[in-house]
Amino acid sequence: MKYRTLGKTGYNISEVSFGGWAIGGTWGPVDDNESMKALETAIDQGVNFFDTADVYGDGRSERLLSKLSKQKKQDVFIATKAGRRLNPHVSSGYNKENLTKFIDRSLMNLGVDQLDLLQLHCPPTEVYQRDEVFEALDSLKSQGKIRQYGVSVEKVDEALQALTYDGVSTIQIIYNMFRHKPADELFEKAKKRNVGIITRVPLASGLLTGKMSMDTTFDDDDHRKFNRNGEAFDKGETFSGVNYELGLKAVEALKEIKPEQLSMAQFALKWILMNDAVSCVIPGGKTTRQVTDNTNTSNLPKLDRNTMKQVREIYNTYIKNSVHHLW
Repeated sequence: MKYRTLGKTGYNISEVSFGGWAIGGTWGPVDDNESMKALETAIDQGVNFFDTADVYGDGRSERLLSKLSKQKKQDVFIATKAGRRLNPHVSSGYNKENLTKFIDRSLMNLGVDQLDLLQLHCPPTEVYQRDEVFEALDSLKSQGKIRQYGVSVEKVDEALQALTYDGVSTIQIIYNMFRHKPADELFEKAKKRNVGIITRVPLASGLLTGKMSMDTTFDDDDHRKFNRNGEAFDKGETFSGVNYELGLKAVEALKEIKPEQLSMAQFALKWILMNDAVSCVIPGGKTTRQVTDNTNTSNLPKLDRNTMKQVREIYNTYIKNSVHHLW
């Protein structure tokens, strides 16, 4: 496993890390015993950074990570998120009182006295214009409840606004073969401000594994069934906002240029890691096999310039017109 520095946090983290959404829920059936095996495999493969949120299985994902950190002797960094427990999920809800409650609950779920990294969880765009929200985070940091804070965003414009706050150490954003805009408009600016980039949804909700087809079915509790058009949350979180059939066509084109020694998932992850502004990528993993396949990407050869160019051409041909302007 190779490691990179997570911006101004100074944390030295695994470039292939672990996203804890799937082990919490809304990705179909999940078994806690299998999830623990997947997490233990991640540790064995050199992963030391785990991303979760208080709403992933209503704390289920956080509690599994608490169990993991108590079992393992290695130091691990756990990032969680706050804000999506608000109902309604509105800008005014992002205040010190509510954030303190959410943080206290996460501290309890994780069994720690201080959070390594607290991220605002895709708040409404107006939040990024409110200085008092970031002043509250500064205060919570000075109190010792959080070591570092950052934001998880839907849109590049939100990320750019977040960069104006000195206390923001990290930005989490969707970046993958179907989402090129962050590299075009955000990454260099983040590097200049020493802000870490955490890339989520790296496999476009599984589309980029190359294992899906028009015959693939999803369980009722899987967001890939109930959130195709943003019925529950931003549709960009599901298949990166790409039309499913169109995405399948683009994947077939990507298969034609995939290096032989890489799986499709590894191809997609390695493409992300080719950008040195990226601190880490956080694919989920419900099984040990998925985790091993993902983490092995770190030591696979870099992609050549021609392959990178071809990926861009496929994006421009199939994907760009439907997603680039939206996020």
